[in-house]
Order: sequence, then structure tokens, then C-alpha cells
Amino acid sequence: MKQYDVIHFEALGAEAKHLEEKTAAAIRAGELPEGFQSLITPDTVQDYLAAHPGFLLPELITTKTHSVLPESYLNGSKKNIVTRSAGYDHFEQYAGLANITSLREYCVNAVAQTAVKLLYAAAGLLNHYRQNALTFERNRSQSFMEFTKGRTATVFGAGKIGKRICELLEGNGLNVQAVDIRQDELQKTYQGSVRFVSREEAARSSDIAVCAMNLTRSPKSRYYNVGYFSEAYLASFRKKFLFINVTRGEIAPESNLLEFYDKGKITGIGIDVFSDEDGFQKALNGQAEWKGKDRIAAKKLVKSAVKGSANIYVQPHQAFNSDIAAESKAENTIRHIAAWYRNGKTRFDEQLPYYQE
Repeated sequence: MKQYDVIHFEALGAEAKHLEEKTAAAIRAGELPEGFQSLITPDTVQDYLAAHPGFLLPELITTKTHSVLPESYLNGSKKNIVTRSAGYDHFEQYAGLANITSLREYCVNAVAQTAVKLLYAAAGLLNHYRQNALTFERNRSQSFMEFTKGRTATVFGAGKIGKRICELLEGNGLNVQAVDIRQDELQKTYQGSVRFVSREEAARSSDIAVCAMNLTRSPKSRYYNVGYFSEAYLASFRKKFLFINVTRGEIAPESNLLEFYDKGKITGIGIDVFSDEDGFQKALNGQAEWKGKDRIAAKKLVKSAVKGSANIYVQPHQAFNSDIAAESKAENTIRHIAAWYRNGKTRFDEQLPYYQE
């Protein structure tokens, strides 16, 4: 069976084409060795291995978020994994067993622009105005939220994506602040260009909440944030507010969002992510049961958004899917691989853990 220097799993459409192009360019530039062999496949790791019994994975692979690594792969020599995602929570438990890096740059602007797109839809009552367009009854139109310095938007998570969201929201005339557990470190990095507040102050002052946090699943980590937007925390918001989430659904469970939307506390929702995306997708397509309060709430949110019957807007985890992001994704992937070769196949230039606990 043919041996490969790297296998790119879950590579689809434009991304697969760009991976091929960027690999060829890196070989021509001498950044990858002559004769470098790569396989680009749409399969997940587990599906590919099931279709090719006895196949041995190379010491370097790249995946997206739906691949599951076999335990046997992590035994023996230290393996090297590029997750072609801005997030890395799906592999962070292996940080001590393998060299793992992710794409922290490729979709920053695309995701930030998606946050603003969803915010404009929610603040502008897009579904309500679309319904009114059917009868043109202007006297029944509600007033939309205008962006001014008198309105405060809080960005939760001020990493690269969050910082860009702050910039775009400020450019749209809002008063912007951020919440981040790493604010002391980020203050130095951003040289005071982002105003940080506590999560308690954010609950007192926010008209808009935008989730841009990386997901950290490990309860032992000080960055642990599963269920961050809990019932108790959402109830502590003093004003009615809009809620936007463009990073990970597990941070803001759908059942909590729907509860506070139904109560009128959250007046508009825009989400690109769901807390159980694989199970939710399967349930929507008749391949899994509608079980669990978050999966059921997610279904209600999607139905309302599709019908246009509520001030709710959803996307199927597509914030990263811009034309520029697709090419950048491939370019950054090959850059990580070139760095691995440059480092004598021992490590990536930037890899987990990114932050000190």
C-alpha cells in the first residue's frame, strides 16, 4: 500500500484544490522536500481506516473536527497533527502525547464579519421587516436598534477573532468592551486598544453580547467554559440584549438561549454554531433521535429562523467559509507542515498548549 508523507482528512471542495496548489508551490520553493507525497481525501480518519483495513497512518496528518484518532496511533513515536480549524478543543486532550497545532489566523476576518452580519440581522429585525414586506403595512413595523455610542457591545473572548470583532463593531459606531480571562496578557499585546471589563460589569452594561471564545472542555483548566452562558449568568444581565455566537455552541447552550428569548430578556439571536453539531445534524436528517434539551431547543431555533417567525438567525457553522478563508486555510496548513520539516520533524513553530494554565 502506498505510503504518504501527510494525509489531509476531511478536505472538501475549494479547500482540497487549494491544498494541492499550496503543496506544489511549497515544493517548488524548497520548503517541502522533492518527492513529497500527500493524500487529500474527504473522509474522516475513522471512515478512511474502516475502508482501508491494516493501513498505517503517517506520522504527520491534518484533520478537521469530525475525525477521531485511534488510540493505537498515539502509541510509540510522537505523532504530529494539524487541525485545520481555528478551534482545537477536539484534540487538546492529546497535547502531551502529540505535537498539535491549529489554524489560528485563516478565518479571523471571515468569522468577525459573520458576527457583524448576524448582529445587523438581529438588530435590524430582518425577519420582522421581511414579513411586513408581504403586505407593506408600514404602520405595523417595529423600530430596529440603531448602532450608536450609547449602545454597548461586549465581546466575550478577545483573541484574534474577538479583537477583529471589536474593531468592526467600533467602526459601526458602538461602544465596545471585552471580557477575557487573559485580559492582563492581552492588555500588553493590544497596548490598551481594547477596553476590558469583568463579566459582572458586562452583565450590567451590555445591550449586545457576542461570543468569540475558544472552547475549553477540560474542567481542570482555568479556561474551562462549557456552559459559560448559564441560566444564572444570562439572568444577571440588567438590560434586554441581543446575543450572537460565532465560535462554539457548547459555550452557550441552546436551551438557555431559547428560555431567555421566550422570556423576552434576549430580544434577538444570531448563531453560527451549535452545542451538539454532529448529533444535531444527524437528527435533522433522520439519523439520530431528538433527545436532550439542547438538541430539541436547537431544532426550535432553526425552525423559527427558517420560517422567519422570530428575531432569530442561524447558519450551519459556516462563518469561516469565505472565499479568502478557504485559500488561507490551505496556505496556513502547508506553512505549519513546512515549519515541521524546518524543525527537523520534531515540532511545529506554534503548538499546544498555547496558553499557560
